[in-house]
Amino acid sequence: MAEEYYISLSKVMEELGLAELYLPGRPEEIMIKSRDVNRPGVELNGYSDYFDPNRITILGRSEIEMLKSFGPEKMAAAIDQFFALHPPTVIVARNIDPGEMMLETAKKHGIPLLSSKDSTSNLVASLVAFLNVELAPRITRHGVLVEVYGEGILLVGDSGVGKSETAIELIKRGHRLIADDAVEIRRVSSKSLVGQAPENIRHFIELRGIGIINARRIFGMGAVKLSEKIDMCINMEIWDATKVYDRMGIDSEFTEILGIRIPVMTIPVKPGRNLAVIIEVAAMNNRQKKMGYNAAQELLSSLGMDIADLQGGDVKRDLDI
Repeated sequence: MAEEYYISLSKVMEELGLAELYLPGRPEEIMIKSRDVNRPGVELNGYSDYFDPNRITILGRSEIEMLKSFGPEKMAAAIDQFFALHPPTVIVARNIDPGEMMLETAKKHGIPLLSSKDSTSNLVASLVAFLNVELAPRITRHGVLVEVYGEGILLVGDSGVGKSETAIELIKRGHRLIADDAVEIRRVSSKSLVGQAPENIRHFIELRGIGIINARRIFGMGAVKLSEKIDMCINMEIWDATKVYDRMGIDSEFTEILGIRIPVMTIPVKPGRNLAVIIEVAAMNNRQKKMGYNAAQELLSSLGMDIADLQGGDVKRDLDI
């Protein structure tokens, strides 16, 4: 069974700048667990067979004007019937006054009633984007996450292979650190993974021989970032002379994290290799591939070789991360 995640209503209020109209208790103790929202047009008209009581409800100008068109008696019945479904909270957009009738009904059923100055569309977009991140399925894995030329690069490999040292070199070259040692990975959509550091170790890096440093305090605010989309994974391993490493880049290696395919590249580590520069090139090359350009394919094509005969297709790598 999939694990459920929760966020307090107080965090939602703080993030979206929502004003309190009525709260039945402390917002820190009211939990939201659905990433979807509800605009209750059909429910206010009495049809509630598919109503999800876990979704935040948003009332815009259309819903409020529709209620007013019902007349006082039908309006009171519609509001009472809807609040009896117990949505986790109701937000009124555009700073519209919900009226004393709705406020009293919210108090009767113990439903939080909030107000937003944003338009309905902007409120829905902001709320869904925020909830998609905060309530996303997630895992925490050993590794280092850096942003290189706008690409989120997840560095993985055995302990002591040099991930943190490489991250320091990348920071000094103008790139940014997101997480060291532990990366919290969230599936924010069907195509995207976002990584960040657990809050208690954010901006800290462990360097063997030196100890713990704070990258933000040493290198400045421009050297760190709170979160980043994961665009590719680089597996760092000690150079093995008996192993054949990819020299052309024709095959497409990938791994799966939370059911999403992420391109993988294996970089052998040995003295004398400038890993920071190699990772910079890997980031730019990955961006070119996403834009439809593959240097290996162009070279082979210019040599008159049939690329289809050389390509082995997609290769899945199961990384121990």
